[in-house]
Amino acid sequence: MHDFRSDTVTKPTPAMREAMAKAEVGDDVFGEDPTVNKLQDVVAWKVKKEAGLFFPTGTMANQVAIKCWTEPGDEILLERRSHIMNYELAAFAVVSGVLPRAVEGERGIIRVPALARELRPKTYYLSAPSLVCIEDTTNMTGGTVYPLAVLKEIRAWTTESGLFLHLDGARLWNAAVAQKVEPFEIAQYADSVMVSLSKGLAAPAGSVLCGPADFIEKARKWRKLLGGGMRQSGILAAAGLVGVMTMIDRLAEDHENARALAAGLAGSRFKTDPPETNIVIIDVRETGKGSDFVIAQLKKAGILATPADAARVRLITHNDVGKEAVNAAVQAFRELK
Repeated sequence: MHDFRSDTVTKPTPAMREAMAKAEVGDDVFGEDPTVNKLQDVVAWKVKKEAGLFFPTGTMANQVAIKCWTEPGDEILLERRSHIMNYELAAFAVVSGVLPRAVEGERGIIRVPALARELRPKTYYLSAPSLVCIEDTTNMTGGTVYPLAVLKEIRAWTTESGLFLHLDGARLWNAAVAQKVEPFEIAQYADSVMVSLSKGLAAPAGSVLCGPADFIEKARKWRKLLGGGMRQSGILAAAGLVGVMTMIDRLAEDHENARALAAGLAGSRFKTDPPETNIVIIDVRETGKGSDFVIAQLKKAGILATPADAARVRLITHNDVGKEAVNAAVQAFRELK
């Protein structure tokens, strides 16, 4: 089977397994795990934030960020197809008591005019936003990347409007590689940023939330409350360190494979926008069948994929699917009845 369902299905590399076996550990709830502390410092340095905090998942890190930047009854502005909006079980309502206000983006990229339209008059009987959440790269809109100029405009607008800005950077590393910039050149525009270690970098688990030191201290409290105190978690952090130090540059290979996959479908019944990073969204409507049918047929041919919606299929390239897998996927699509 060639598994294109997500870049989270990767297996840890041999170097990661060795680092995990040899990791120096301590009790992270007491702040005493040296490997966790090193990972937090390294990631915070890469995104040029004061401090970082290791989380078991990106969802928990995103939700803690929302909790720290908002008060119950606030609104948050976010793209309508974003991960926080659709794939985190409305945790912002449960954990933070905030109301989402969905913003329409262009292939997932929201711009200042669309954000500004969602602001209502300031009066005591209307809820108002305190936070904007953006996703870079975008997930269900094809791995698109925020242009730095757009991020700069959003940052200026949020500052002028008195709003905080959180960056769901689960695939920030992909965005940086695609634009040939350092991660901090993207993260500089956000008050806080979450980066994943298990998407693309092939670590088995974990994300790091970065931001101002006082924000991270507040986040530490909410991480504990939500069950994120993991004790000797340096075993996991060790794999994350290997990922951050050695696996970012190779993401360009995933991007190249995604482009090859899309190019292999050119002229067929299957339409896709040229991928900017490692996510390929394929429109299957010309088959006369829905995405579930197409995915079932692909599975019979040894290709695993996921639905983006009823009419589109998503494939993601990663460390464990190379050119051979891409060629097999193209052939499976073209032979699909």
